[in-house]
Amino acid sequence: MRRVLVVTAAQAVVTTALLVALAVATLLLWPDDPLTTLTGTPEADVDGTPVTPVVVLVLVLAVLVASAVALAIAAWVAARRADRVGHLLTTLGERAERLGPGDPRPVPLRSGIEEVDRLDAALARGAQQGAKRLASERDFAADASHQLRTPLTALLMRLEEIASTDDLAVVEEEATIAIGQVERLSRVVDELMSRTRSGVDANPVVSLDSVLASLQREWQPAFAGVRRSIHVSGERGLGVRATPVALAQILTTLLENSLLHGSGTVEIAARRAGPSVVIEVADSGEGVPAAIAPHIFERSVSSSGSGLGLSLARDLAEAAGGRLELVRARPPLFALFLSASAM
Repeated sequence: MRRVLVVTAAQAVVTTALLVALAVATLLLWPDDPLTTLTGTPEADVDGTPVTPVVVLVLVLAVLVASAVALAIAAWVAARRADRVGHLLTTLGERAERLGPGDPRPVPLRSGIEEVDRLDAALARGAQQGAKRLASERDFAADASHQLRTPLTALLMRLEEIASTDDLAVVEEEATIAIGQVERLSRVVDELMSRTRSGVDANPVVSLDSVLASLQREWQPAFAGVRRSIHVSGERGLGVRATPVALAQILTTLLENSLLHGSGTVEIAARRAGPSVVIEVADSGEGVPAAIAPHIFERSVSSSGSGLGLSLARDLAEAAGGRLELVRARPPLFALFLSASAM
């Protein structure tokens, strides 16, 4: 903006100087006496003295006329510049107002005015950051909904089981499992709140056996209700780097998908592979269609509601420093890779 003002002032000064110089040069280079030509007065009075006051008057008038013209031109140039700057500021104001509804990719102004271009770039960065935050909040809401829905559904099944039996032993067993599910649900909420505060997950060492045993107790009744079962095999005593909630959520997503879309016994096998622990989950179902398999972990993919869960499971695995892969589409085989750690 300072440069624009300096340039405008310089143009006004240069224009004025040029016009004044032009007027003076015209008077000096006039072929005849300019005083006689323009005023019709004699060159000298009766005693031969030049009519100096008249010459000075003509020069002063020429300079004044040139200055007036120069100022008019400078005012016109300044008005044009002011209109342009005003239009740019109005455009910036309109863009700022559109940040609320969301305008993540505005076209750069490229005004040539350094201050305006910097302000425009700052608005563009703010718009992009706002769009990212909005997308992150939407993803978080979807993730939270999915993470809370699964344990609530399992808890509801336990409560229905308790309500439908008079056997105190069954009631006690189901109530114990339900209490464990409520505690896990509380940990899920705590982890979600921690994620919103810091965005960074700590990955302690967790016993894989304890997480698998808890999930097997939790999900076995649901699979038994459709005459299916969960079979856990492989190495014992393995420790992995992940939060218990994240590991349970990843495996819960795979179990839920198998319950909804698979068939036969769900086979969960754990083994060590170099510095990693591999947890494989498979069943005897038809598997993942070939058209969906390459995109199964994308949020935009929805296969009877499973797309979001797998996307979230993959994100949780990556947050733990691991990865989740679809090793085989038909019959389905998922593999979770996590860093191994001594217990």
